[in-house]
Amino acid sequence: MTSTTSSTVDRAFRAALYAETDTALDTGASLLAADPAADAELARRGREFVATAWRRGWQPADVVRLVRRELDDVHVRLAAELIRAQAPDDGPRGPRWSAQLDELTAEAAETAEATAASPRTDRFSHATTVLELYRLLLRLPTLEPLAEPTRRPDPGSASGPASESRMLTRIRALLAKAEATGFPDEAEALSAKAQELMARHSIDEALLAARAPSPDAPGACRIGVEAPYEQAKAVLLDAVATANHCRAVWNEPLGFSTVVGFEADLEAVELLYTSLLVQATTAMTRAETAQRAGGRKRTKTFRQSFLAAYAHRIGTRLAAAAETQVTDDLLPVLASREVAVTAHTDRMFPETTTTRLRGVSDEAGWTEGAQAADRAQVGARPRLP
Repeated sequence: MTSTTSSTVDRAFRAALYAETDTALDTGASLLAADPAADAELARRGREFVATAWRRGWQPADVVRLVRRELDDVHVRLAAELIRAQAPDDGPRGPRWSAQLDELTAEAAETAEATAASPRTDRFSHATTVLELYRLLLRLPTLEPLAEPTRRPDPGSASGPASESRMLTRIRALLAKAEATGFPDEAEALSAKAQELMARHSIDEALLAARAPSPDAPGACRIGVEAPYEQAKAVLLDAVATANHCRAVWNEPLGFSTVVGFEADLEAVELLYTSLLVQATTAMTRAETAQRAGGRKRTKTFRQSFLAAYAHRIGTRLAAAAETQVTDDLLPVLASREVAVTAHTDRMFPETTTTRLRGVSDEAGWTEGAQAADRAQVGARPRLP
């Protein structure tokens, strides 16, 4: 790097990163486009922005999610490239972080062929894209850090890593079938079986902790709550989290909820929330088709009311289903974990507020949503031995 290339990048940044106008962006992009020797320094600065985001509590999936929401696909691809390029310089991370990097690599492989066939971007356009992305990264707020919980080594246990992996694979398969089937009764049965396995998995973890005290502690993960109708989706996620012994805190401006809980329960929440959201969307589309056949046009209030009712009813059903898995001898174990999760949540979020759902005024939407939740309900089952 020479002082000249560094000066070019500095001047471009001063012109573009701290102003909102298109003129400022054009000025910075023109400087970068005219100096190809500055490309390496520009990329290095990008990796620094990524490293700064990590120090502010962000994770790879968080950054990509925000970039996708605020900018365009070309910015998402550039952000993913920077994240992967910065990874070798990063310190040790947990399995959830590694999984996010693996997902970025897989997505890059899927889009490589399509982007290779697209016309090559001129230097000015590319520089504009870079500056728009860097301007967003520069302004990322500080988030609550997410420490992944440590897992105790227990190679001789039936609930060790290999068994856990098989369990989660089976749960994913059941939920995928529930999403794909066009038969409500089958979807209900598959979802019920998946929730039963989740409950068993969670209680197995709790019993192991009770028999052999370990350094395991609650952790946290962030789950995207995307527009539109994000309020109702946040309520659905909260219901799923509560039923699986977790707590969810919604960050509306940044479009995600932070879910706090033990690792096995966090896995269950991610799986079930995604599945129920897919099933809700499918059912809502089907209900709208019937509404239009009856002469009614699709409305935003119908969808909002549908999802709100769905979330409310699912919360009731999941809570009832979770109770069937708990025997009296398990109550002290689960209570101690509940205390730990609540304490961890309070440390991360000492100040929270409650939010009331808006736009829930469509009676037909509410009725259809509640009925869809009944079809996706988790039915009663025998208590665990």
